[in-house]
Amino acid sequence: MRWVFALRPGNLAAIVATLAVLAVVVPAGALLFAWSGLYSVAASKGHWPITDWFLHFGMERSVETHALGVEAPALDDPALVRWGAGHFASGCAPCHGAPGDLRNPITLHMLPEPPDLADRVPLWSAAELFWIVKHGIKYAGMPAWVAQERDDEVWAVVAFLQRLPGMTPERYRGLAAVPSGAAQDARALAASGDARASLTACARCHGYRGEGAPGAPRLAGQDERYLFEALQRYGLGTRPSGIMQPVAAELDEAEMHELAAYYATLDAPYPPPPPDPDAARLELGARLATGGAPARQIPACASCHGAVNAGNGRRHPVIAGQHEDYLAQQLRLWRDGRRGDGPSARIMTAVARNLTDAEIEAVALHYATLRPSAAGPQASAGEIGASQPQGLRRPPARGTLP
Repeated sequence: MRWVFALRPGNLAAIVATLAVLAVVVPAGALLFAWSGLYSVAASKGHWPITDWFLHFGMERSVETHALGVEAPALDDPALVRWGAGHFASGCAPCHGAPGDLRNPITLHMLPEPPDLADRVPLWSAAELFWIVKHGIKYAGMPAWVAQERDDEVWAVVAFLQRLPGMTPERYRGLAAVPSGAAQDARALAASGDARASLTACARCHGYRGEGAPGAPRLAGQDERYLFEALQRYGLGTRPSGIMQPVAAELDEAEMHELAAYYATLDAPYPPPPPDPDAARLELGARLATGGAPARQIPACASCHGAVNAGNGRRHPVIAGQHEDYLAQQLRLWRDGRRGDGPSARIMTAVARNLTDAEIEAVALHYATLRPSAAGPQASAGEIGASQPQGLRRPPARGTLP
């Protein structure tokens, strides 16, 4: 027996009336149920199975859809992996755990429970991991990246995550520079106190001697005032970095002074220069560094950073001997207007805007092969305080009014 439904005017009116009633009754019922308080929001209770399925299904489909336009760069650079590992150790491992480290029992009672990423990473593409790390997940306690401008930092974390499955504890500790307790105490900041933890966080990327790494700058021997003001800007978010801001925001002004003074006095050995550098690139980089390109409004780098490659005070850091990858990335950030609003922002943004990718790589290679010829200008802690720009102050403490 076949049922044939004829859409007559009377039937159509009944359908419209039914839908209208449902449009009122269903929201009213949901509101009444919420008002009653019968639904438990306790994390100890968990979700109903249908609710849990629906939330996971919706999250997966949302990530897949929003990641469609994301194009992943090459993520096989060991320096990129190491850079991402440093942030993972301080920013991700406390909730998700890490190879060889037990998760905090508190996180195991969150709802939803932060997953073991070694098991979940293979389920997502690089583009999807990027979208999750950058934008976070609503209702899951997964925060968005602090500095939305810094896609390069997000990709570093993704590069590490893709290597996390099957990683041994020894390999992880080597990549993330997680020290033992004895090493942490022995190499702590010269001044005692809470800044010890700060130095450990710094060392994951910059090394205990301030030698830096391809993704993180060399701090040893930089001008003390420059380092102090950089920490201030990171802490305030005026120099965007999802890796540096969480660390710097936890420091008070005295700790910033101590860290700046500590790294300014270090004299770490320089890494070996890039092997077999391309002669044509070196020549182009040297020409731009010493003479610029006046016809294109590109001044010589040496006019600000010093002819002896030793920097020029708090405005212009030492760039000779810096890591090539770091220098190139900073120039790209300047060019794209994503480097922040420091004292040299307008100058460097205007300069970098006129540089091609080839020229950026050439200048970075040139300075990576150089070494400072003389000590850069230094300053005492008192001079640092006197040189602090107007309007640059610590934000109010959490829970207080400005």
